[in-house]
Amino acid sequence: MRYLIRLSAGLVLVLWASLGLAQTLEELVPTLPDGSYSDRGKVVSAIAASGDPRAVDVLEALLDGNLHEMTAGGAVVIVSSAGGRDMATDALSGADLGEIPARGSERIKVNNGLRRDIRTAIGILTLRDPDPARRLAAAEAAFKSPDPEQVELLARARADEADPRVKAALDDAWAVTVLAGPSDEAARLEAVAMLRARGDVEARSKLLPLMQDADADLAAAATEAVGHIDDLQKLWGLAQNVWFGLSLGSVLLLAAIGLAITFGVMGVINMAHGELVMLGAYTTFLVQETIRTHMPALFDWSLLIAAPLAFVIAGGVGVAIERGVVRFLYGRALETLLATWGISLMLQQLVRTLFGPNNREVGNPGWMSGAFEIGHMTVTWNRLWILVFALVVFAVLLFVLKRTAIGLQMRAVTQNRAMAANMGIRTAWVDAMTFGLGAGIAGLAGVALSQIDNVSPNLGQSYIVDSFMVVVFGGAGNIWGTLAGAFSLGIANKFLEPWTGAVLSKILVLIFIILFIQKRPRGLFAVRGRAVES
Repeated sequence: MRYLIRLSAGLVLVLWASLGLAQTLEELVPTLPDGSYSDRGKVVSAIAASGDPRAVDVLEALLDGNLHEMTAGGAVVIVSSAGGRDMATDALSGADLGEIPARGSERIKVNNGLRRDIRTAIGILTLRDPDPARRLAAAEAAFKSPDPEQVELLARARADEADPRVKAALDDAWAVTVLAGPSDEAARLEAVAMLRARGDVEARSKLLPLMQDADADLAAAATEAVGHIDDLQKLWGLAQNVWFGLSLGSVLLLAAIGLAITFGVMGVINMAHGELVMLGAYTTFLVQETIRTHMPALFDWSLLIAAPLAFVIAGGVGVAIERGVVRFLYGRALETLLATWGISLMLQQLVRTLFGPNNREVGNPGWMSGAFEIGHMTVTWNRLWILVFALVVFAVLLFVLKRTAIGLQMRAVTQNRAMAANMGIRTAWVDAMTFGLGAGIAGLAGVALSQIDNVSPNLGQSYIVDSFMVVVFGGAGNIWGTLAGAFSLGIANKFLEPWTGAVLSKILVLIFIILFIQKRPRGLFAVRGRAVES
């Protein structure tokens, strides 16, 4: 008899909800266990329409399977586990009801359709939340799952919203909700205009079905809007490719700029350059491991600590390579190439012995994590900071070469080694410092690459060929040429990849460079000087 009475009361409340009459949460929540899933869906909609701030907790508990009906008395409670025991809290008052005995409650069941209703209801309720972030999330949820019954509620929320970002999201949610149900023609045309202004892929997917609508004006407006979005997406696609190209170019610049000054001053084809990049990446790994173990609060500073250490370590190894091997092989290109290749294999094996062959984890500091939107283009913080870092390194190197004594000596040796020696410049010392500077910059490249690539003994091998292509294309020894070559090849690669694939695009770029060098053997920006000319 009790269940018949409750069922009758539930049917009355469902009827009440279907007529759109206001109800309190105290009237609605006790009816949730009764009726079919469809009946519960109507009660959930009525709960959303109540606007009661307690409703979010009730619906979230229902969605998570934590809303129960007590066997004795039929009270609706929220169940939580504590110390292996099930504890009950009154769904409306929040009062602690103590431990639930065995079989003392029964979970209120939901199905997939009801789960969708609950999520929509939660989204609608949070439109009134004081927190703008929660209102924004609710508006986005309403956009993804439009419910025609919520048009008026969204319209009121739009009118009351003061936050510009939330209001824009509410406008979009209102637009798709209007188009999802029966509305007057003026409202539907306004909704199409709003989605046209939004201009992204999601808006396009909402507009596509309307292109075949029986209303000719609506179909024409939708067709024009889809065409506009397609054109806009092409433009943003070009912008995204340019950004990807600049991002790749910054990586190539860091990897190649040290090689450019080494090759330009001494004419040494350093096949161990990639392993110097690898040493910078492993230095970053060691710094982060030390900080994680002893000073975790400094993790966000780990890259700033690792960068000078990587420069010193890689630079020191570079000086050792030059003093120990390379200086005996000047003028013998093939022997130098073979010797530095052998050194590269030794460095790889040394790293495998010390750290193992597997990839090592290097984390992103908080300020390099995440992404942001520019229009319809996504920009990740780590790539943006690497671009900034590459340009800073370039500017510092340019200052060293143009405004310091060692830079003046390096340029003198580049242009005419014999004349520089006769003027009292210690060319052997300049060679060592130049090799060390190029190696140190390779170490800085390793710090940056550790944030976007796997730190492994093979890290440097992935960039050595591309680095040589950049140097040859830009002009050996000219860092402005390296800058232009890195970004040109990076952008060219990213525009070719969608058409040809990553591997074929690299092959095409290589063929282009070979043909280009046939016409301009000294690259884009040739270094001038007597020694060079001879």
